Amino acid sequence: CDVGKVGGGGGAVRELSPPLSDNQILEEVMVKNLDTEEVFPLSIAAEKIPTGWKLNPLSEHLMRRTSQMPGHEEEELEEEYIMEGGSPQRLKHMKKKKFKSFFKRGGRHSHHTLDEEATASTCAQGDNLSVKYKTSSHHKGPYSFEKIRLKQDLSGQHLGAVWVMEFSICGRLLATSGQDSVVRVWVLRTAAQFFHELQAKYQRLGIHTSGESLSEKISICSTNSKSSDPEDESNKPFMDHPLCSYYGHTADVLDLSWSKNFFLLSSSMDKTVRLWHISRKECLCCFQHVDFVTAIAFHPRDDRYFLSGSLDGKLRLWNIPDKKVALWNEIEGVGSKLITAANFCNNGKLAVAGTYDGRCIFYETEHLKYHTQTHVRSRHGKNRGRKISGIEPLPGENKLLVTSNDSRVRLYDLRDHSITCKYKGCINTSSQIRASFSQDGEYIVCGSEDNFIYVWKTHHDPGKLSSARRDRNDFYESFTCHSAPVTSAVFAPVPGITVDEGLREVGNIIVAADYQGSIKVYVTGEVL
Repeated sequence: CDVGKVGGGGGAVRELSPPLSDNQILEEVMVKNLDTEEVFPLSIAAEKIPTGWKLNPLSEHLMRRTSQMPGHEEEELEEEYIMEGGSPQRLKHMKKKKFKSFFKRGGRHSHHTLDEEATASTCAQGDNLSVKYKTSSHHKGPYSFEKIRLKQDLSGQHLGAVWVMEFSICGRLLATSGQDSVVRVWVLRTAAQFFHELQAKYQRLGIHTSGESLSEKISICSTNSKSSDPEDESNKPFMDHPLCSYYGHTADVLDLSWSKNFFLLSSSMDKTVRLWHISRKECLCCFQHVDFVTAIAFHPRDDRYFLSGSLDGKLRLWNIPDKKVALWNEIEGVGSKLITAANFCNNGKLAVAGTYDGRCIFYETEHLKYHTQTHVRSRHGKNRGRKISGIEPLPGENKLLVTSNDSRVRLYDLRDHSITCKYKGCINTSSQIRASFSQDGEYIVCGSEDNFIYVWKTHHDPGKLSSARRDRNDFYESFTCHSAPVTSAVFAPVPGITVDEGLREVGNIIVAADYQGSIKVYVTGEVL
């Protein structure tokens, strides 16, 4: 047998192939663009990615802090092999296998194909723009959002992505913010005149009104009168420009929360929470933290207090009048201590924090004492938990909606912390996208990285669910007019007063925002 050749058992003799270089490995791994169907080697993948598209800054920061930036795992693998004396050939083989495994996994859960998952596709005309609509392949109807229409486009104000939107409790004000760090408040056309007069009045007096009297006046105003604005004939639900724009944050705004008395909280990557009121232009108070503040929530029964969750691993209950922390607790145990979501549940009796490694940790609000925790992951618990991006209580029920970066939305029963249902369809692998309920709790809406808005029935007909998995709901409806990932989508709390256009039956109103700063208002219903 010649040197450099291997033979055995009298079989054919073959030459030993030289070890592959890193570039050769990347050349051999092929990647497919699911939008264009183009296939190309991994070595030029970076050149094929559209410019201007990247992870949101919070996700980038989290990946950097948890040592999961692309390339970091390969560096760790090389260091480990060098220390243990591993062969270069074996290292290259493992890197090649890892690349293939990564893209195989990504191809399975990070995209949809129309043939497999969407059977209904229509275009609903509204305001001269078409709405793309699709449903899951086995959703045979009836459909609730098939006649969804685009009613208004509020784009052009925000520069960059809109990360968060929040309706006031009365449903007449909508706060939006994101990458440009400006908090904007939009007002319904029917309530605009009242709010403008209120602002003018209290700017002259130099004070802001009490919340209770303001709530009562707004209720009377919006039900008995309309704005005298000449643009009222356009039948657009919101005024075309924000009622007010709040400046003060110096980095991306990540969360917003309204009190019942029209105070507004905003949290940011500048490590602060700021307090605003609709009657004032300036910030009323700034609550300093030591790290990014990813989540905030007013106490549902006493808006003198609010909850904040931060990447420093601390959950804080703030006393607003005293301008200090009343109670705090720190994430403990094995795993990540980064808090990425937080909220109240059980009407304020419990506070819950979501972590980067997929845990929901519950605390008794009265003393912020540890209560219990739930691991948000697959049924068999084989995979590690993924980042919790949203926590939302179901009104009137002991249930909690949890959104996570495994592209799943889960509904938990707080009585025994069992999973009631898992909702599939949307794509949420790295974003801070969160799902939320409709005003009556009948539907769930969520943005998606594939540019669509997804809607599920909270309690789907059990007879239509698989007998094997009755806790899984992939009977979604989805629609879009967006050309970028939908970063936030919310139902209007009171749809009957949001659209005043002579509809025979006002169904639901959904407002959605995307990565490019576009904000669009969608409505269902039939014109008389």
